[in-house]
Amino acid sequence: MSKSPRNVWSPVITPFGSDLSPDVGRLVNHCRWLLSQGVGLAVFGTNSEANSLTVDEKVGLLEALVAAGIPADRLMPGTGSCTIDDTVTLSRRAVELGCAGVLMLPPFYYKGVSDEGLFRYYGEVIERIGDARLRVYLYHIPPVAQVSISLQLVDRLITAYPSTVAGIKDSSGDWSNTQALIDKFSGQGFQVYAGSERFLLATLRSGGAGCISATANVNPRAVAKLGETWQEPDADEQQAGLNRVRDIFEQFPMIPALKATTGRYSGETDWRRTRPPLVELSDDTSRELFALLDAEHFKMPELKSREGVADE
Repeated sequence: MSKSPRNVWSPVITPFGSDLSPDVGRLVNHCRWLLSQGVGLAVFGTNSEANSLTVDEKVGLLEALVAAGIPADRLMPGTGSCTIDDTVTLSRRAVELGCAGVLMLPPFYYKGVSDEGLFRYYGEVIERIGDARLRVYLYHIPPVAQVSISLQLVDRLITAYPSTVAGIKDSSGDWSNTQALIDKFSGQGFQVYAGSERFLLATLRSGGAGCISATANVNPRAVAKLGETWQEPDADEQQAGLNRVRDIFEQFPMIPALKATTGRYSGETDWRRTRPPLVELSDDTSRELFALLDAEHFKMPELKSREGVADE
Protein backbone atom coordinates (compact mmCIF):
# COMPACT_ATOMS: atom_id res chain seq x y z
CA MET A 1 0.00 0.00 0.00
CA SER A 2 1.09 3.57 -0.70
CA LYS A 3 2.54 5.51 2.21
CA SER A 4 1.73 8.96 0.79
CA PRO A 5 -1.99 9.55 0.20
CA ARG A 6 -3.02 12.89 -1.30
CA ASN A 7 -4.42 15.61 0.91
CA VAL A 8 -8.04 15.66 -0.34
CA TRP A 9 -10.24 12.58 -0.56
CA SER A 10 -13.90 12.14 -1.47
CA PRO A 11 -16.09 9.53 0.28
CA VAL A 12 -17.59 8.55 -3.06
CA ILE A 13 -21.39 8.38 -3.29
CA THR A 14 -22.69 5.00 -4.46
CA PRO A 15 -25.18 4.88 -7.36
CA PHE A 16 -27.97 2.30 -7.32
CA GLY A 17 -30.09 0.82 -10.09
CA SER A 18 -33.86 0.42 -10.05
CA ASP A 19 -33.45 -2.90 -8.20
CA LEU A 20 -31.22 -1.13 -5.61
CA SER A 21 -28.12 -3.00 -6.70
CA PRO A 22 -24.93 -0.91 -7.07
CA ASP A 23 -24.54 0.61 -10.53
CA VAL A 24 -20.95 -0.23 -11.38
CA GLY A 25 -20.76 1.74 -14.62
CA ARG A 26 -22.04 4.94 -13.05
CA LEU A 27 -19.67 4.49 -10.09
CA VAL A 28 -16.67 4.04 -12.38
CA ASN A 29 -17.65 7.15 -14.33
CA HIS A 30 -17.98 9.25 -11.18
CA CYS A 31 -14.64 8.01 -9.85
CA ARG A 32 -12.94 8.91 -13.12
CA TRP A 33 -14.40 12.41 -12.93
CA LEU A 34 -13.30 12.84 -9.31
CA LEU A 35 -9.77 11.77 -10.20
CA SER A 36 -9.73 14.25 -13.08
CA GLN A 37 -10.63 16.98 -10.56
CA GLY A 38 -7.67 16.10 -8.32
CA VAL A 39 -9.12 14.19 -5.37
CA GLY A 40 -8.61 10.66 -4.10
CA LEU A 41 -11.36 8.09 -3.69
CA ALA A 42 -12.45 7.12 -0.19
CA VAL A 43 -15.04 4.63 -1.41
CA PHE A 44 -17.34 3.00 1.16
CA GLY A 45 -17.33 5.95 3.52
CA THR A 46 -20.31 7.29 5.43
CA ASN A 47 -21.58 9.21 2.41
CA SER A 48 -21.12 6.12 0.24
CA GLU A 49 -23.96 4.46 2.19
CA ALA A 50 -21.31 1.90 3.11
CA ASN A 51 -23.24 0.39 5.99
CA SER A 52 -26.11 -0.34 3.61
CA LEU A 53 -23.75 -2.45 1.45
CA THR A 54 -22.72 -6.04 2.09
CA VAL A 55 -19.09 -7.09 2.30
CA ASP A 56 -19.50 -9.07 -0.94
CA GLU A 57 -20.89 -5.99 -2.69
CA LYS A 58 -17.98 -3.86 -1.49
CA VAL A 59 -15.37 -6.43 -2.52
CA GLY A 60 -17.01 -6.73 -5.92
CA LEU A 61 -17.12 -2.96 -6.42
CA LEU A 62 -13.50 -2.56 -5.37
CA GLU A 63 -12.41 -5.24 -7.81
CA ALA A 64 -14.54 -3.69 -10.57
CA LEU A 65 -13.00 -0.25 -10.04
CA VAL A 66 -9.47 -1.60 -10.31
CA ALA A 67 -10.41 -3.72 -13.33
CA ALA A 68 -11.81 -0.57 -14.99
CA GLY A 69 -8.43 1.14 -14.68
CA ILE A 70 -8.99 3.19 -11.52
CA PRO A 71 -5.51 3.35 -9.93
CA ALA A 72 -5.53 1.31 -6.74
CA ASP A 73 -3.18 3.76 -5.04
CA ARG A 74 -5.87 6.46 -5.37
CA LEU A 75 -8.36 4.31 -3.42
CA MET A 76 -8.84 4.35 0.36
CA PRO A 77 -11.87 2.12 0.98
CA GLY A 78 -13.78 2.18 4.22
CA THR A 79 -13.51 -1.29 5.72
CA GLY A 80 -14.54 -1.01 9.37
CA SER A 81 -17.59 -2.92 10.55
CA CYS A 82 -18.99 -4.38 13.74
CA THR A 83 -17.49 -7.80 13.00
CA ILE A 84 -13.80 -8.60 12.95
CA ASP A 85 -14.15 -11.12 10.13
CA ASP A 86 -15.93 -8.69 7.80
CA THR A 87 -13.34 -6.00 8.47
CA VAL A 88 -10.51 -8.45 7.84
CA THR A 89 -12.06 -9.76 4.60
CA LEU A 90 -12.49 -6.35 3.00
CA SER A 91 -9.24 -4.91 4.34
CA ARG A 92 -7.23 -7.90 3.15
CA ARG A 93 -8.67 -7.58 -0.36
CA ALA A 94 -7.83 -3.87 -0.39
CA VAL A 95 -4.23 -4.73 0.52
CA GLU A 96 -4.06 -7.38 -2.21
CA LEU A 97 -5.32 -4.90 -4.80
CA GLY A 98 -2.73 -2.30 -3.76
CA CYS A 99 -5.00 0.37 -2.25
CA ALA A 100 -3.40 3.39 -0.59
CA GLY A 101 -4.85 2.44 2.78
CA VAL A 102 -8.08 1.49 4.51
CA LEU A 103 -10.33 3.80 6.49
CA MET A 104 -11.49 1.80 9.50
CA LEU A 105 -14.51 2.60 11.63
CA PRO A 106 -14.52 1.21 15.15
CA PRO A 107 -17.17 -1.44 15.92
CA PHE A 108 -20.13 0.84 16.52
CA TYR A 109 -23.14 -1.15 17.69
CA TYR A 110 -22.22 -1.45 21.37
CA LYS A 111 -21.91 1.94 23.06
CA GLY A 112 -19.71 2.93 25.98
CA VAL A 113 -17.02 0.40 25.08
CA SER A 114 -13.58 0.85 26.60
CA ASP A 115 -10.31 1.82 24.95
CA GLU A 116 -9.12 -1.67 25.88
CA GLY A 117 -11.93 -3.25 23.88
CA LEU A 118 -11.27 -1.03 20.87
CA PHE A 119 -7.53 -1.72 21.07
CA ARG A 120 -8.23 -5.46 21.04
CA TYR A 121 -10.53 -5.05 18.02
CA TYR A 122 -8.01 -3.10 15.94
CA GLY A 123 -5.16 -5.32 17.07
CA GLU A 124 -7.06 -8.48 16.13
CA VAL A 125 -7.80 -7.10 12.66
CA ILE A 126 -4.21 -6.03 12.04
CA GLU A 127 -2.71 -9.28 13.26
CA ARG A 128 -5.13 -11.49 11.35
CA ILE A 129 -4.31 -9.68 8.11
CA GLY A 130 -0.62 -9.95 8.95
CA ASP A 131 0.59 -8.00 5.92
CA ALA A 132 3.28 -5.32 6.13
CA ARG A 133 1.61 -3.44 3.27
CA LEU A 134 -1.49 -2.67 5.36
CA ARG A 135 -2.01 1.01 6.23
CA VAL A 136 -4.86 1.71 8.63
CA TYR A 137 -6.52 5.12 8.87
CA LEU A 138 -8.74 5.25 11.95
CA TYR A 139 -12.18 6.76 11.47
CA HIS A 140 -13.38 8.92 14.36
CA ILE A 141 -17.01 9.96 13.80
CA PRO A 142 -18.71 10.07 17.21
CA PRO A 143 -21.77 12.06 16.03
CA VAL A 144 -22.76 9.01 13.95
CA ALA A 145 -20.98 5.96 15.38
CA GLN A 146 -21.41 7.09 19.00
CA VAL A 147 -18.06 5.38 19.67
CA SER A 148 -15.02 7.58 20.13
CA ILE A 149 -11.37 7.01 19.33
CA SER A 150 -9.46 8.76 22.12
CA LEU A 151 -6.00 10.28 21.90
CA GLN A 152 -4.88 7.65 24.39
CA LEU A 153 -6.10 4.85 22.12
CA VAL A 154 -4.39 6.41 19.10
CA ASP A 155 -1.14 6.63 21.06
CA ARG A 156 -1.39 2.99 22.12
CA LEU A 157 -2.14 1.78 18.58
CA ILE A 158 0.73 3.77 17.06
CA THR A 159 3.08 2.38 19.68
CA ALA A 160 1.96 -1.21 19.07
CA TYR A 161 1.71 -0.98 15.26
CA PRO A 162 3.93 1.94 14.18
CA SER A 163 4.26 0.92 10.54
CA THR A 164 0.58 0.05 10.12
CA VAL A 165 -1.53 2.66 11.93
CA ALA A 166 -0.88 5.52 9.54
CA GLY A 167 -3.48 8.19 10.24
CA ILE A 168 -6.98 9.21 11.26
CA LYS A 169 -10.04 10.94 9.84
CA ASP A 170 -11.49 13.19 12.52
CA SER A 171 -15.17 13.75 11.82
CA SER A 172 -15.93 14.91 15.34
CA GLY A 173 -16.59 18.44 14.07
CA ASP A 174 -14.52 19.62 17.04
CA TRP A 175 -11.50 21.59 15.83
CA SER A 176 -9.85 21.37 19.25
CA ASN A 177 -9.76 17.57 18.91
CA THR A 178 -8.28 17.75 15.41
CA GLN A 179 -5.69 20.23 16.63
CA ALA A 180 -4.79 17.97 19.55
CA LEU A 181 -4.32 15.01 17.21
CA ILE A 182 -2.05 17.06 14.95
CA ASP A 183 -0.04 18.49 17.85
CA LYS A 184 0.48 15.12 19.49
CA PHE A 185 1.03 12.79 16.53
CA SER A 186 1.86 14.54 13.26
CA GLY A 187 5.53 14.80 14.21
CA GLN A 188 5.61 10.99 14.13
CA GLY A 189 4.46 10.94 10.50
CA PHE A 190 0.87 10.17 11.55
CA GLN A 191 -1.55 11.73 9.04
CA VAL A 192 -4.49 13.66 10.47
CA TYR A 193 -7.39 14.38 8.10
CA ALA A 194 -10.27 16.67 8.96
CA GLY A 195 -13.73 15.30 8.19
CA SER A 196 -14.84 18.46 6.39
CA GLU A 197 -13.19 20.91 4.00
CA ARG A 198 -14.40 23.59 6.41
CA PHE A 199 -11.26 22.75 8.42
CA LEU A 200 -8.93 22.13 5.46
CA LEU A 201 -6.89 25.31 5.64
CA ALA A 202 -6.57 25.18 9.43
CA THR A 203 -5.53 21.53 9.23
CA LEU A 204 -2.83 22.14 6.64
CA ARG A 205 -1.51 25.24 8.41
CA SER A 206 -1.25 23.24 11.64
CA GLY A 207 0.70 20.40 10.02
CA GLY A 208 -2.16 18.01 9.29
CA ALA A 209 -2.60 15.96 6.14
CA GLY A 210 -5.78 17.41 4.61
CA CYS A 211 -9.44 16.40 4.56
CA ILE A 212 -11.76 13.55 3.63
CA SER A 213 -15.00 15.36 2.94
CA ALA A 214 -18.50 14.57 1.69
CA THR A 215 -18.82 17.66 -0.47
CA ALA A 216 -15.62 16.76 -2.33
CA ASN A 217 -18.07 14.59 -4.31
CA VAL A 218 -19.60 17.66 -5.92
CA ASN A 219 -17.05 20.46 -5.40
CA PRO A 220 -13.81 18.48 -5.84
CA ARG A 221 -11.76 20.87 -7.93
CA ALA A 222 -12.19 23.80 -5.56
CA VAL A 223 -11.34 21.67 -2.52
CA ALA A 224 -8.34 20.12 -4.25
CA LYS A 225 -7.14 23.55 -5.37
CA LEU A 226 -6.99 24.78 -1.79
CA GLY A 227 -5.17 21.59 -0.85
CA GLU A 228 -2.59 22.39 -3.50
CA THR A 229 -2.29 26.17 -2.96
CA TRP A 230 -2.94 26.61 0.76
CA GLN A 231 0.24 28.66 1.16
CA GLU A 232 -0.82 31.19 -1.47
CA PRO A 233 -2.11 34.69 -0.53
CA ASP A 234 -5.69 33.91 -1.54
CA ALA A 235 -5.99 30.80 0.65
CA ASP A 236 -8.38 32.42 3.14
CA GLU A 237 -10.58 33.62 0.27
CA GLN A 238 -10.62 30.10 -1.18
CA GLN A 239 -11.58 28.68 2.21
CA ALA A 240 -14.44 31.15 2.49
CA GLY A 241 -15.75 30.00 -0.90
CA LEU A 242 -15.61 26.36 0.17
CA ASN A 243 -17.48 27.24 3.35
CA ARG A 244 -20.29 28.90 1.43
CA VAL A 245 -20.87 25.77 -0.64
CA ARG A 246 -20.63 23.58 2.45
CA ASP A 247 -23.16 25.81 4.22
CA ILE A 248 -25.66 25.13 1.45
CA PHE A 249 -25.34 21.35 1.61
CA GLU A 250 -25.52 21.29 5.39
CA GLN A 251 -29.05 22.71 5.18
CA PHE A 252 -30.23 19.40 3.67
CA PRO A 253 -29.81 15.67 4.34
CA MET A 254 -26.26 15.31 3.05
CA ILE A 255 -26.35 12.06 1.06
CA PRO A 256 -29.62 12.74 -0.80
CA ALA A 257 -28.45 16.31 -1.49
CA LEU A 258 -25.14 15.11 -2.96
CA LYS A 259 -26.97 12.59 -5.12
CA ALA A 260 -29.60 15.08 -6.31
CA THR A 261 -26.87 17.54 -7.26
CA THR A 262 -24.84 14.92 -9.11
CA GLY A 263 -27.96 13.85 -10.96
CA ARG A 264 -28.72 17.41 -11.97
CA TYR A 265 -25.27 18.24 -13.34
CA SER A 266 -24.67 14.86 -14.99
CA GLY A 267 -28.12 14.67 -16.52
CA GLU A 268 -28.60 11.22 -14.95
CA THR A 269 -31.59 11.47 -12.64
CA ASP A 270 -31.07 7.89 -11.43
CA TRP A 271 -28.31 9.34 -9.26
CA ARG A 272 -31.04 10.55 -6.89
CA ARG A 273 -31.78 6.98 -5.79
CA THR A 274 -30.74 6.00 -2.27
CA ARG A 275 -30.91 2.62 -0.56
CA PRO A 276 -33.44 2.42 2.27
CA PRO A 277 -33.67 3.51 5.00
CA LEU A 278 -32.47 6.72 3.31
CA VAL A 279 -34.89 8.48 0.94
CA GLU A 280 -34.23 10.88 -1.92
CA LEU A 281 -34.97 14.60 -1.75
CA SER A 282 -38.46 15.60 -2.79
CA ASP A 283 -38.82 17.65 -5.96
CA ASP A 284 -39.62 20.77 -3.94
CA THR A 285 -36.59 20.31 -1.68
CA SER A 286 -34.37 19.64 -4.70
CA ARG A 287 -35.52 22.89 -6.29
CA GLU A 288 -34.71 24.73 -3.07
CA LEU A 289 -31.20 23.22 -3.04
CA PHE A 290 -30.60 24.02 -6.70
CA ALA A 291 -31.74 27.63 -6.28
CA LEU A 292 -29.17 28.14 -3.53
CA LEU A 293 -26.46 26.54 -5.67
CA ASP A 294 -27.38 28.70 -8.65
CA ALA A 295 -27.13 31.82 -6.49
CA GLU A 296 -23.58 30.73 -5.63
CA HIS A 297 -22.85 30.16 -9.38
CA PHE A 298 -22.05 26.55 -8.52
CA LYS A 299 -20.93 24.18 -11.30
CA MET A 300 -19.66 20.63 -11.67
CA PRO A 301 -17.37 21.19 -14.67
CA GLU A 302 -16.65 18.41 -17.13
CA LEU A 303 -19.07 16.01 -15.47
CA LYS A 304 -20.46 13.68 -18.12
CA SER A 305 -23.01 10.92 -18.22
CA ARG A 306 -22.04 7.40 -19.22
CA GLU A 307 -23.49 8.22 -22.61
CA GLY A 308 -20.97 11.05 -22.91
CA VAL A 309 -23.38 13.98 -22.78
CA ALA A 310 -21.63 16.85 -21.06
CA ASP A 311 -23.38 19.07 -18.57
CA GLU A 312 -23.94 22.57 -19.85
